[in-house]
Amino acid sequence: MIAPTRDHFEALKAIVGDKGLLVPAGSGAGVETDIGTGGSDLAVYESCVRYGRGQAAFVVRPASSAETSQVLAYCQAAGITLIPQSGNTGLVGASTPDPSGTQGVLSFDRLLGTVESATQGSGNIIFDEENRSVTVGAGVRLSDLNAFLAPKGYVFPIDLGADPRIGGMIATNTGGARFLRYGDVRQNTLGVKVVLADAQGTELDLMSGLRKDNTGIDWKHLFIGTTGVLGVVTEAELNVVRLPQQTTAALLVPRDEAAVLKLLLEMEERCDTNLTAFEGMSAAAISAAFDHVPSLRNPFPNGEIPDYVLLVELSRTWAKRESEQSLDELMEVVLAEIWEDEDAPDQDGPLENAFIGRPEEMWALRHALSEGVKHAGKLVAFDVSFCRGDLMKFRAFMATELPKKFQNVRICDFGHVGDGGLHFNLSISNDDPRLNDANFIPSLRNWVVKIVVEKYHGSFSAEHAIGRSNQSFYDDYTPEKVKKLAAGLKALTSAGELGAVKLG
Repeated sequence: MIAPTRDHFEALKAIVGDKGLLVPAGSGAGVETDIGTGGSDLAVYESCVRYGRGQAAFVVRPASSAETSQVLAYCQAAGITLIPQSGNTGLVGASTPDPSGTQGVLSFDRLLGTVESATQGSGNIIFDEENRSVTVGAGVRLSDLNAFLAPKGYVFPIDLGADPRIGGMIATNTGGARFLRYGDVRQNTLGVKVVLADAQGTELDLMSGLRKDNTGIDWKHLFIGTTGVLGVVTEAELNVVRLPQQTTAALLVPRDEAAVLKLLLEMEERCDTNLTAFEGMSAAAISAAFDHVPSLRNPFPNGEIPDYVLLVELSRTWAKRESEQSLDELMEVVLAEIWEDEDAPDQDGPLENAFIGRPEEMWALRHALSEGVKHAGKLVAFDVSFCRGDLMKFRAFMATELPKKFQNVRICDFGHVGDGGLHFNLSISNDDPRLNDANFIPSLRNWVVKIVVEKYHGSFSAEHAIGRSNQSFYDDYTPEKVKKLAAGLKALTSAGELGAVKLG
């Protein structure tokens, strides 16, 4: 690895200006900064939400695709490794530098998109209602995009607990809680503008905005979900949808784990496209959320949390018509039908209990799960996925087998049952002496992933993409032919040292 010097800093500063480069204190580069003192406060770029921290040689913050092109070309020629970093909300260690102090961070802070004005624009976001799309810079946050779209009656339909930037969402192909209805980022990306880490810093404009185009390879998909190692997305054209005008939600208590999939199929059959979410929450995860956020309302009788709870949402994008059945009425009718529709007179139905309430309160509980679990003890987290029929089988297997191999490790899982995704979180008491053993957590992680991939043929990364925390799983479980193909794509697109992940 090349350790950047003052000459490198001065060259980068000439490209991005004073506010575009941050360097550690004592570097002698004379670079001005708008955070910290003397460029010393780089901690926000060096630490991610999980899995340790690194040390940045510098942080470069281009403000346009053109500046990004020059930065990538310069660093490729100089042999400097760049780590693309969007909102730094990732959970797998893909967007932060390693501890060597030789890697630079390519931050999206200032990649806010075009400065071209437009009738439907806000300076850096261009809205095209006729095409039902929006053009946006990779550095724009999801919350800012939706705040821009809401007054126009639209939303970018990827629902997340965090507030990432658009570039990172594309690089990791995020899904979210409403995947069941709207799909993931890939399904809602119409085009991207990309800069490659090659000698020229090649800019690729793949922003046609077309929903149908079969004139050759659809190149934009190379850069969605590949963690930024094939090229850096600087702008995107995204599909948007109408904001829901009617919404209702319910918490369902399944009769047992086997009833969960039956309830999903029943809701899909009876509600069709009105069904926008079908989320699963374990009692342990819900308890952790209540402990961490005491203001959350406990909707369960006597405060007793069921073993497993489903959050079901129905929505429509139009206002209720006078002669139309409301969604609240539809939910009540559907649940009553499911309750009464037993397979046989001597068998119980799949539904034990149900609570229809305010959607915002139910989603407040759902979105509090991550932070609650995080504060419940030492967290060992997995983002896994299965064919839908295997998710509950995996949970049942783990409930039985995990305590046999790893005592006193508590399962605090929740996830997107409707699409087979599961946030399989394990919580360990902070005073557990096994945490002093450097091999304990790796052995736990390896065992869980082995079960996911080998026994249930699932994915070890459902929507967090690849990062340092799961690089070894990629290496172990990706076929050699696929890795060879990935290495070839990397060499063709961005031969420079780009990203924290090795796909080849």
